[in-house]
Amino acid sequence: MGRSYAQLSLRERVRIELWRGEGRSLRWIGAQLGRPASTVSRELRRNGRPTKQWRGSYDGERAHRLALRRRRWDARHKLARQPELRDLVRQSLAMGRSPEQIAGRLALEQARTVISHESIYRFIYHRSAQKDYWHRLLPRAKHRRGRLGRRGGSPASFIKARLPLTLRPQEAADRRTVGHWEADLMGFSRYGQYVLVTHERHSRLLRLERLPDKTAAAVADRLLARFAGLPAPLRRSLTFDNGTEFARHWLLTERMGLNTFFCDPHAPWQKGGIENAIGRMRRTLPRKADLATLAPDQLDALVSAYNNTPRKCLAFKTPNEVFSEALNRVALQP
Repeated sequence: MGRSYAQLSLRERVRIELWRGEGRSLRWIGAQLGRPASTVSRELRRNGRPTKQWRGSYDGERAHRLALRRRRWDARHKLARQPELRDLVRQSLAMGRSPEQIAGRLALEQARTVISHESIYRFIYHRSAQKDYWHRLLPRAKHRRGRLGRRGGSPASFIKARLPLTLRPQEAADRRTVGHWEADLMGFSRYGQYVLVTHERHSRLLRLERLPDKTAAAVADRLLARFAGLPAPLRRSLTFDNGTEFARHWLLTERMGLNTFFCDPHAPWQKGGIENAIGRMRRTLPRKADLATLAPDQLDALVSAYNNTPRKCLAFKTPNEVFSEALNRVALQP
């Protein structure tokens, strides 16, 4: 059905009823209405079919009421009307993909818009209200939209040589240049279990590594080892929050020229890329998880799944694909 298609009006349906009663052919009726004969045929087939409550022939006014009711139904949840699409969306949600990723990937694969992410969200929260709890399949399993904030003290004044985020190059803010990273820790409910997380802002590449403890020395040593293997164009800056575990950040600048910057107090959203990434990883690595029971290859598999998930912000490429392209460009430079 093209964009220029107009639905049949009540007057047209009444005329179809009258001319059909006179024995006119479908082609003749279509010519009089300026419509294809297939439109008339489809109209009679859809809205003129006898039912248990209606045994008469095609009635124009009744057909118009049926069409309006069908249109109102069609405006409801698309996933409720298409079971195969609903099952596909549910399976993708169970794999950890967000509604935006699902909608974008379907559009990329089928070269057309199949469903919008907003339609998926509306259906999810509609089903959750019906006690089906679809929201538990979302990356953060939120039972409602919106976010809550919490404020507390900040150890920013105790961090030596701390540079505010306002001094970070503007190229890091727009995400167009590769090599600007963010870092944070994932803590767990069991004492002494921590994971060091780094996130590249341009490609959204994520790296995770277990820590023996959260001391500033241990964190600095792991960061030095992690970035030592990257060429200089792929390690331009690193952004932290104000946790004391990053107090020895200045070693990165001193030993490898990696500039470090810090968010404002109570403003973790200023490194929103890694906050979003950690939120996604919490789906498979919740705070109550026991890292002692997680084999190293299992953690690697979780990170691989994240880095090989298509992202809307990357035109539905994966972080691995985008970072590999950047790495190849750097390798080809003289």
